[in-house]
Amino acid sequence: MKRTLCSSLIAGLFAVASHAGAAPSSAASGVDVAAVDTGVRAQDDFFRYSQGKWLKDVEIPSDRSSWGAFNVAQDKVEGQVRDIVEGAAAVKGARAVAKAGSQAQKMGDYYTSYIDQARRDALGLAPLKKELARVAALKDKEGVAPLSAYFSRIGAGAPLDMYVGQDNRDSTRLIVGISQSGLGLPNRDYYLQDDARLKDIAAKYQAHIEKMLALAGHADAAAKAAQVVALEKEIARVQWSAVENRDPVKRYNKLSLAQLKDLMPGFDWKAYTKGTGIAGKVDSLIVNQPSYLAGLDKLIAATPVEVWKSYFEFRLLSSYAPYLSQPFVDESFAFRGAVLSGAKENRAIEKLAIAQVNRDLSEIVGKVYVEKHFPAERKQQVEAMVKNFVIAFREGIQTLDWMSEDTKKQAQLKLSKMKAKIGYPEKWRDYSSLKIERGDLVGNVMRSREFGHQYSIAKLGKPVDRAAWSMSPQTVNAYYSPTLNEVVFPAARLQYPLYDADAEPAVNYGSVGISIGHEISHAFDDKGSQFDGDGNLRNWWTKEDAEKFAARGKVLVAQYGAYSPLAGYNVNGELTLGENIADNAGAIMATRAYKIYLAGKPAPTIDGFTAEQRLFMGLAQARRGKARDAALISQVKSDPHSPSEFRVNGSMRNHPGFYEVYGVKPGDKMYLAPDQRVIFW
Repeated sequence: MKRTLCSSLIAGLFAVASHAGAAPSSAASGVDVAAVDTGVRAQDDFFRYSQGKWLKDVEIPSDRSSWGAFNVAQDKVEGQVRDIVEGAAAVKGARAVAKAGSQAQKMGDYYTSYIDQARRDALGLAPLKKELARVAALKDKEGVAPLSAYFSRIGAGAPLDMYVGQDNRDSTRLIVGISQSGLGLPNRDYYLQDDARLKDIAAKYQAHIEKMLALAGHADAAAKAAQVVALEKEIARVQWSAVENRDPVKRYNKLSLAQLKDLMPGFDWKAYTKGTGIAGKVDSLIVNQPSYLAGLDKLIAATPVEVWKSYFEFRLLSSYAPYLSQPFVDESFAFRGAVLSGAKENRAIEKLAIAQVNRDLSEIVGKVYVEKHFPAERKQQVEAMVKNFVIAFREGIQTLDWMSEDTKKQAQLKLSKMKAKIGYPEKWRDYSSLKIERGDLVGNVMRSREFGHQYSIAKLGKPVDRAAWSMSPQTVNAYYSPTLNEVVFPAARLQYPLYDADAEPAVNYGSVGISIGHEISHAFDDKGSQFDGDGNLRNWWTKEDAEKFAARGKVLVAQYGAYSPLAGYNVNGELTLGENIADNAGAIMATRAYKIYLAGKPAPTIDGFTAEQRLFMGLAQARRGKARDAALISQVKSDPHSPSEFRVNGSMRNHPGFYEVYGVKPGDKMYLAPDQRVIFW
């Protein structure tokens, strides 16, 4: 069937319920029956009941820090992408096969340049000669600004991060934002908290920096490493916490260039704006953390130039180590793979190459991917599901007993303006200006990063492209954009084991439905609810309703804050609040949407599971996962998502339907008293 790359916005999304008939698509339930642990009661631990045998039997692969349903789907995608890319590489005589500058040439030569480790070993540090010379040429503190700008362009990391995005107060225009950055560990907690494990990681981080600088030829690498860690610790002190950074109002600080100079007088903003390519294109910027810029300004003044040189050299080496000779590759993995995430061995070079090509040539690969692996009928099936979820949400808003009619009208208005994108973009990015050369891996990576930077800068002064995607079609994920007020579901998210086209629909309303409901719910979580239907940061709540919403949030924060995936490490209820709201609301919407799909018709019992049970099983099994301790620590410290078991059990404990389906009673471990259950939508 010929694919038409038309708009994936759903026409008539809010018109009528979609009901393609309640008859099952096959006799299969879609439940992974072999994973169920009947030795665990669903009423005591639904996560382990639904997949306990899987949790006991499955070993996390040695090259992974965690493993679950999403990883299985991603592995499948990687295999599909590998066929595409290796086909383009054509191994022998690729240049003769693929026309220079063609998409096949770019994919093939990028892949080949990555897997040619012998050439990488022979080149050593030579590919970074010019960049290392830039760092060595840093003579005074005024040079920190232009060097930071250059490092932003080549993705090497700097104390400031620059990005182009929609103006939160005027979603029709694009603006430049400045945000804190510059740490080599996941976040500030790793430097500042009095925690034995984090201190051990910080010590190993310093040893890692020493080894990297030694590989680069520094005899005094130990002293330099200590200075770099000390500098990063001071950077961490003036940074905002992960929880503080969740507040979109506090992060919105529009400043003119003159005001930026007043805030950070020692920083050469003229050189920075010129170096990043935004000079003459903007007269104001959004500063996410003003106090950080003020603190950084003092830190630049107080830190010797030689320390900044060591800092920038390590940032460069750290960012490009995976693409250099084997000693750099091994040392990069020894810390970032083994220490930070707990992986036992690095991934095979072919897999790393596929991931790199997939990342930097995402829509070149994506266009071929959807042609080969995303049937048109699957897009239609998911579009129909999304319609039912929107209706479920609309009905849910009207039944809320804690929200006033005025706020309900505003919520309905926002919902009516929401758009959905399914599968793939309606137009593809043009990569013709990106030069990819066989035998020049570091150059390919650097040019790809600069290409991405320039692609963003080129948007300034132009209308917002509402057709653009922030994820490639072959990404196993989904997202909600508050400034575009849209939900996006890439093609790769809509495949087994996260979506089973051959299963009776109930399980899919759980497995992929939780994602649909989750993303729609983000429009109404504690952050998303601060944006209106046009994508603008605007309060549309009555004072009383906002207070009731916040009170529910505090209860949920306390609930999840009591969960601990690892002794001594509890979930951060404030950091994860938005995702937990979306999980809880999305689960409730899944059951409502399935009832809308049934339209009053009876649903069959299959494999011994009722339709409602299959829905909950689909939800839980799509969220299956296990992780190494290091990965769990990183997650609770920096990830806004709760660990898998609490995403499942946490949302089920607040779900009225779960109590009905499984007969949960007082005394059961999953039981929460009615007045302790939190329902937002």
